Amino acid sequence: MTSAAPPVPSPETHLTVTGAHLHNLQGVSVSIPRNRLVAVTGVSGSGKSSLAFGTIHAEAQRRYLETVAPFARRLLHGALDPQVGAVHGLPPAVALGQQATTSGVSSRSTVATVSQTGSILRMLLSRCGEYPAGTEHLDSDAFSTNTAVGACPDCSGLGVVHEPTEASMVPDPSLSIAEGAIAAWPGAWQGKNYRDITATLGYDVHAPWESLPQADRDWILLTDEQPTVEVVPEREAGRIQRPYQGQFSSARRYLLRTLAETRSATQRARALRFVEAHPCGTCGGAGLRPDAQAVRWQGQGITDLLDLPIDELLELTTRRTGELAEATRRTRSGAPGEGTSGEPIAGAATEPTAREAAELNLLTDLTARLEVLVELGLGHLALGRGSTTVSPGELQRIRLATLLHAGLFGVLYVLDEPSAGLHPRDTEALVRVLRRLVEAGNTVLVVEHDMGVVAACDWVVDVGPWAGQDGGRVLFSGPVDGLAGVEDSVTGRYVERPVHPEEVFPDGPPAVRPTPGASGLLQVRGIHRHNVQGADVDFPLAAVTVVTGVSGSGKSSLLDGIAAAVRAHAQEVTTEAEGTGDEEGEELPGRLDPPDGGTPATVTVAGGSPGGAVPGRLVRITQKPIGRSPRSTLATYTGAFDRIRSLFAATEQAKTRGFGAGRFSFNTTPGRCPTCEGQGSVSVELLFMPGTYSLCPTCHGTRYDEETLEVRWQGLTIAEVLALTVDEAREVFTEEPTVRRTVQALADLGLGYLRLGHPATELSGGEAQRIKLATELRVRRREPTLYLFDEPTTGLHPADTHRLVRQLHALAAAGHTVVLAEHDPVAAETAHRVLEMGPGAGPSGGRVIRTGAPTTLR
Repeated sequence: MTSAAPPVPSPETHLTVTGAHLHNLQGVSVSIPRNRLVAVTGVSGSGKSSLAFGTIHAEAQRRYLETVAPFARRLLHGALDPQVGAVHGLPPAVALGQQATTSGVSSRSTVATVSQTGSILRMLLSRCGEYPAGTEHLDSDAFSTNTAVGACPDCSGLGVVHEPTEASMVPDPSLSIAEGAIAAWPGAWQGKNYRDITATLGYDVHAPWESLPQADRDWILLTDEQPTVEVVPEREAGRIQRPYQGQFSSARRYLLRTLAETRSATQRARALRFVEAHPCGTCGGAGLRPDAQAVRWQGQGITDLLDLPIDELLELTTRRTGELAEATRRTRSGAPGEGTSGEPIAGAATEPTAREAAELNLLTDLTARLEVLVELGLGHLALGRGSTTVSPGELQRIRLATLLHAGLFGVLYVLDEPSAGLHPRDTEALVRVLRRLVEAGNTVLVVEHDMGVVAACDWVVDVGPWAGQDGGRVLFSGPVDGLAGVEDSVTGRYVERPVHPEEVFPDGPPAVRPTPGASGLLQVRGIHRHNVQGADVDFPLAAVTVVTGVSGSGKSSLLDGIAAAVRAHAQEVTTEAEGTGDEEGEELPGRLDPPDGGTPATVTVAGGSPGGAVPGRLVRITQKPIGRSPRSTLATYTGAFDRIRSLFAATEQAKTRGFGAGRFSFNTTPGRCPTCEGQGSVSVELLFMPGTYSLCPTCHGTRYDEETLEVRWQGLTIAEVLALTVDEAREVFTEEPTVRRTVQALADLGLGYLRLGHPATELSGGEAQRIKLATELRVRRREPTLYLFDEPTTGLHPADTHRLVRQLHALAAAGHTVVLAEHDPVAAETAHRVLEMGPGAGPSGGRVIRTGAPTTLR
């Protein structure tokens, strides 16, 4: 007798995926209940994001785009390809990812603009503010630095004016113009062009700059004149230089034009190095027209309100809302009002004015939005803070608060690690917010590693068991309490017990760890940065120290302060582990001196073995992306691609055709696909919709032209090598030590699932940070180094976190000092010392409140 087939879940009650095979998904079929809080778990690279975002959310997007015009659909062909057999019961979907560069975020966007509180605040000032006598009423746009009517006319809303000076444009006056004294001019051919024109105009380009007459120096640097002359370049060996018409531009004119017109972040950053920035004298640095700044609400101007931490602003709006609500209640009940002395005034109750009614409505909306932001652990942020300066986790929670207030019904929310960057104390509030979305009639799908959040969910879908080709299967789909019994599930063993010290210390229990301080204590005194004011810290050398505390308590600021003090003693300072990509380095944020000009932070070593000293190397690694464009990849950043290209150039096929190593770079014209110029995709701009990328129709994503792809090394084309995962590359490059060391370091940090050609722009902050660490681990460092990390476990499954922390302890065992700002219990429980910042966030934090061994701080 044949058993009946299991009933197919109803689309009204379940979301059902059949035959998903995107990326490493192996024909996945799974059914997920609707109107529930569902966690999708699995190790990094297991395929959980491919299922949640690449399949489920992408299919919802694809269905929506089916409703747009046929012309737009043709442009978007291939941009969304969920590669799934069928999806039933799929409601409209909204996705919140971790990328800080997603739609709506720009250099001018702020917490206020992303959270949609800024427009309410501006309207509050416009309608209910107190105007100085004789000032005309201002529209709400007049209170925004991003509008033509609100921006200060002298600084265009930036709050600073950039002034090129002789000192900023000519940093070394002992050089001649020919030697590059005018550093502000561009490099390469254009800079030579300006130097040749200057010589043609009769100026001495070979004399030291400081010896030129002041009038000549002023004209060359500052003139607005643009004379055109015939230039006869100096003859270079083997090259014929023909005369040409060249137009002169002073260094000042070139810099100001670049700052005003360039869309290149690299060019803008370079130009800013050669100007002096001063607060705008017209607006005082606020970026807002002066008459708008003069309007007050509750004694505060718009810039004052935007600078307040959200929790303080909430107190202000709550108090005023209460006053207005009480006045309205008294009016409706006929109760008497009160005089200034608090005595009742008979018959004083009157109807609220139109202004008071508008104020109450606006404040009710604003207060509700602020309450959710505070509930999500964002009370330490100010509404005026730039959105590009907050962490990806904070940015996602800001958007989550906005969605909660929108009151949507019947929607599928797909969230990528909403707990990222949250202290365990704040995760309960996050779960409450997610629950409210579910109670409002929505389905919430969270890709999550935090076992506290997973345990609070109704349902869990576990993907694995491992990464890459060893993953891509649904191991379990059901209530959370059933996951622990699934034998193949890596996640199951961490749900009830998140910390496994034996995985960090495989050679022995934690009791055999070195005594903290055996090599000496690094003592830093008087740290000043942001909310950290005058902090003193001690932490052991050759050990692992974890700095913990609630979000905004000052953890990263403390690390920046330590870095600023130690860098004065270090022979080598690296603000990020050095990659070999095309991105320019940046100066370490922060300053050695405190803002008030007091005594700078000092650093000494106490105790330990004789001759103990401040580490000679400093490496500060943050979650800053390793590249700003898809041209920066895992292979290019780590330097492995240089050796790989050399291997291809050494093949007989390449030699016969005259191909050098440059032919195999997708960043140079010879060899790359002419259609997408080596990017593998083409940009599609749509009217009234965000732009997107579509697979290149010529090279189909390989980045190269056909002739280049005909050359093979070990049977592989250069595109096929870039398509290798790190784990696969370990097998392919066993005989190539340079590449092998790099990919082995990446694999040891749990990045074996990434492909060598993975674009840097698609890496999470945690992945980027581990790649930077891998560039350090591939070379055995002998000189004692101080490593400072910002939440390196972000985006990691507990199994991968244990692997990462084991590598950090290996660094300490080799004599290096590791300090990391972290929330993860694995890092904290296995550290030699824990240092807690707090007690609260923002002004309520910034102090070292506890320090000691993990066991003493539980």
